[in-house]
Amino acid sequence: MKELRKIFMNGIIDENPTFRMVLGMCPTLAITTAVFNGIGMGLATTVVLICSNLFISLLRKVIPDQIRIPAFIVVIATFVTIVQLVIKAFIPALDAALGMFIPLIVVNCIIFGRAEAFACKNKPLAAVADGLGMGLGFTIAITLICAVRELFGVGTLLGYQIMPASYMPMDLLVKPAGGFIVLGLMMALMNKLLPKKA
Repeated sequence: MKELRKIFMNGIIDENPTFRMVLGMCPTLAITTAVFNGIGMGLATTVVLICSNLFISLLRKVIPDQIRIPAFIVVIATFVTIVQLVIKAFIPALDAALGMFIPLIVVNCIIFGRAEAFACKNKPLAAVADGLGMGLGFTIAITLICAVRELFGVGTLLGYQIMPASYMPMDLLVKPAGGFIVLGLMMALMNKLLPKKA
């Protein structure tokens, strides 16, 4: 149990995919203009991570090394398709906001990296803990970036007006350059607060 907790916490803090490993930058920079988008993208990625890690771990002794990568892609693509159809059916506003970034989860290096580095080498329970930790770490990171960009770039959070009417929004923050600026500042802060990796 202690080992599973360590694996889970690793994805949230020590090896946070966004702030520490700098993975998944395409959705991190592209969709982080609103908290709603960040939470939706993060949770979709988390579900795909958990399911693909579990199945790859269960099949790790069955999949031959020669076809390991194509097999991983098929497993990941299957779960991405399921998640996309569920979002399309039940949360059409999120589907419209995220657009092509939902299908692009298939090639998200966080998911493929965890399949290759962890799931295919560990037991199912550990693989699920890793998927959950990495997914929640990614969700927390992009939601924080979204919150800063939406709050200071538009003056709202989750669509609710937070800043006073006299506030002059920093338009730069909701533009592509704003994504780089906020990500860089938050990574610098995390590297300052968290202990250095050996």
